Amino acid sequence: MAGAETKTILVLGDSIAAGYGLDAEEAFPALLQEKINKSGLNYKVVNAGLSGDTTAGGLRRISWQLRQKVDVLLLELGGNDGLRGIDPDETARNLRGIIAKVKEKNPSALIVIAGMQMPENMGKDYTTRFRDVFPTVARESNATLIPFFLEGVGGKADLNQADRVHPTAEGHRIIAATVWKVLQPVLAGTGNQAIRESASR
Repeated sequence: MAGAETKTILVLGDSIAAGYGLDAEEAFPALLQEKINKSGLNYKVVNAGLSGDTTAGGLRRISWQLRQKVDVLLLELGGNDGLRGIDPDETARNLRGIIAKVKEKNPSALIVIAGMQMPENMGKDYTTRFRDVFPTVARESNATLIPFFLEGVGGKADLNQADRVHPTAEGHRIIAATVWKVLQPVLAGTGNQAIRESASR
């Protein structure tokens, strides 16, 4: 709509959001901006991806990011927690803390949480507890969940760089499509509850 205020989507993430090993325009936040522009939605994506960041790091730096108004928080943190074997309870506390700070400053902000999973070599108990953090926090926070952020990309050699951790440009295109499937109805203001319920199952 002409003259309408542009709303802000803050992507608080780690090296994947930061586009490690790629040009900035190849990373999924830039690809989301392209999809938003093509859809005619009045949103600006702010990429606050930081390589190596954990949920604890995100909690420390979210206040600085909140100097700007945040209409939608896309929370893409937790992968590095899992790789470092951090207690999932701590990861959950940090995610809740980030969301609480965003809501305190922007009560009407919509929250989208990127669900993460760890490889089976981390052990069944740990991988199960870690995986359950994200739908649990989403339910508690009335947030929308992306069930598995790296769906179709995680563990696939041809879609990841040589380190087997960071997606290639093609991997980012798949991630952007996965995120957009959940994010687009949220931005359009349609079906939020239905998405939230189905994603949290």
